Amino acid sequence: MKNKAFRNGVKRVFLRLVLFFALIITGSGALVYKLINPSFLSFDEEEPVTIAVEASNLEAVENGIHLATGFKADKGLQTVIRSCTPCHSAKLVTQNRANKEGWIGIIRWMQETQNLWDLGSDETVIVNYLAKNYAPEKKGRRENLKDIAWYELDN
Repeated sequence: MKNKAFRNGVKRVFLRLVLFFALIITGSGALVYKLINPSFLSFDEEEPVTIAVEASNLEAVENGIHLATGFKADKGLQTVIRSCTPCHSAKLVTQNRANKEGWIGIIRWMQETQNLWDLGSDETVIVNYLAKNYAPEKKGRRENLKDIAWYELDN
């Protein structure tokens, strides 16, 4: 009798431990999922975020730079904005440099691989603008150092 009561007590403790660890594992899983997906169990519907830009600011130019895009203000700017920025950021254009042939090559690559449409007569305007304002920068070696007071290193 004593042995049977002991076994029943051990079974009850074992079942409680199993239930406890199952709850810990389930709670941990839910916590990890909540960290990954914060909207989990969120009953409030979020309103879409709308960013409003005043139309007057879209044309603003300061120090020769079109503020909305970062492009240099020059002839053909609006054509470049209309043709380039629907697909990618203006920053992608301004970080590149090429001559006319290089810009034409970039346009052909985009037409062949990125589904860029035929630019028609706008292509000449775009290439001229880009080649003028985003041409390769001439960088060379710095001049040799002159009149330097060298000193001996102690070993």
